Formats: sequence, structure tokens, C-alpha cells
Amino acid sequence: MSTLFKNILVTGADGFIGSHLTEMLLGHGHRVRGLSYYNSFNDWGWLENVEASENLEVVCGDVRDPHFCKHIIKDVDLIFHLAALIAIPYSYVAPDSYVDTNVKGALNICQAARENGNIRMIHTSTSEVYGTAQYVPIDEKHPKQPQSPYSASKIGADAMMMSFYSTFELPVTIARPFNTYGPRQSARAIIPTIISQIVSGKKEIKLGDLSPTRDFNFVKDICKGFIALAKCDKAIGREVNIGSGTEISINELVNLIINILGVDASVVSDDQRVRPKNSEVERLVCDSELLRQLTGWKPEVTIKEGIVNTIEWFKDENNLKKYKSEIYNI
Repeated sequence: MSTLFKNILVTGADGFIGSHLTEMLLGHGHRVRGLSYYNSFNDWGWLENVEASENLEVVCGDVRDPHFCKHIIKDVDLIFHLAALIAIPYSYVAPDSYVDTNVKGALNICQAARENGNIRMIHTSTSEVYGTAQYVPIDEKHPKQPQSPYSASKIGADAMMMSFYSTFELPVTIARPFNTYGPRQSARAIIPTIISQIVSGKKEIKLGDLSPTRDFNFVKDICKGFIALAKCDKAIGREVNIGSGTEISINELVNLIINILGVDASVVSDDQRVRPKNSEVERLVCDSELLRQLTGWKPEVTIKEGIVNTIEWFKDENNLKKYKSEIYNI
């Protein structure tokens, strides 16, 4: 990464992807200010698992507060904006929270970046903005389809970012990762749901619809994609997919995990895990040719290699105990 980026802000650094990105940036010798969502327990989320470093400054707060955003952006050269509410089922019951955090939070970060000298920014989108694929693989020209309040809020956040690029020349890149997995992912995601149930000793795995397909990507590959985009001036003002181009159904995925673990387990349908008919995204497959052309990025970890790595992490009792496999997490 450019030596111009000496001080980096990562919002959502306490989350799944954010903590891995923070770790990778520290490994590259950068100074990182990691934003952790404020709570009275002084808990730093997954940053608690990142080795302490004199180059890491953890700040606690909330992107919904515009004054706080202006405070944390001072003296940084680059922003990775990952802070967001991401669980789709929770967006069905609390959509206003998603507008406040995802859309207004993006606005607050944009305003703060602009007022502090138009700071370079990588904003995190999601493949969910595309909805069920109208064609595959999905490139950046694919129509946006808000099939959940969550995806609608991310479409809004992306649009807010691009409006600041167009109006104020804020140097923004929209990084659009397809489904990401790996150690530390929250229990609301499908791979931790499957693995945590099996490793906890359950013989019946409770799941929803098994037919949707996804393009799964190991978290370290995604983080490398983020960093590659930060290095690339030609990516400014563009929306860029990050994905493998490999498609696997949830049914194939669960069978892969069962086979790797070598257990006798079966899937049972759980109605509360089935999403509303028109909300479920049936198919996602990434076209990442633009990213490859801009940066040379390509995925390095196969789905089997990544699953094995993730399983080993879940087998550690200290990690597994953080998950409540007996309940449905939204």
C-alpha cells in the first residue's frame, strides 16, 4: 500500500471482516485506528482476539453520531468503512435501525472525510444489493434489487458515497464483497450456523431453504481485495465486485461440511429460518473481472481449504463457547 497511507481508520473494526482487515493492516506495518461500537462493558468485539500492538488505537463510539465521526477521522490518511448492521432477518423487524446505521452512518463518514480534506475511502457494500441474479456471473452493471430492508439500506449507503464522489470529488471506491466466511463470523451467517451446530454435538442441523446458491469467499481473500483497491487510483469513483466466481448451493455446502467433519448428521427444516418468499436471494455468482483488471487480485483459498480452516477455529472451545448453537440467531 502507498506509503502516503500512514494512519488508517477502520470503522467496524470490532466485527468479522473488520478485525481480520485490521490484523492484516497491522501486519503490513500500518498504524490503525479501529472503531469499536460503544458499550458500557468496554468490550472490543473481535478486536479482543487481535494481538495488542503499539500501532493499534481502539476507539469506541457510533457512526450514527456526526460529531463523533468528525472526531475520529482527524489525522487519518485512509478510511475503510465497514461499520454497518448486516443481519438480514433482523432488518425485517428493525428496518429503521438499518437506515440510521447504514445510510446515515455512511453520510456522517462522508461528511467527516470531506471536511477533513477529502480523505481516501474504501466503502463496504454487499452482493445482496443485486438481489436474485438476472444473469450470471453478476458484474457491476447488474441492476440493484432491494429484496430486504438490509439490502435497501446498503443500496442507499452506496448511493450516498457515490454522490459525494460526484458532487465533492471525495475519493471513494465501493468494494462489493460477495459472501464472506471464516473464523470470527457471527452466528447469524450460514457457515457458522452449520459448523457450530455440528461441533456442539448436534445430529440434526436446523436450517432454512437449502436451494439458494452463493459465491463464498474466505475472509483473508476479501481483505486482500480491499487493500488492493486502496492502492489503486483507477478504482476511485467505481463500484468493484470481490468474489471467486464459484457457485455452491446451501445443500451442497452443508454436505461438504458434514463430509469434512466425518460425522453422521442430517438436516431438518426450521420454519423460522425460512425467509419471506420475495426476500430470499436465490442466486449469487460474482464476476470480478474488473477487480482483476484494476489490481491483479484473484482468490487464493479454495472453498474446501477455507472451510477446513474455519472448522479448526470452531473446534477451539474458547471460540465455540461464544456461539449459542441451540438458538436461532438473527
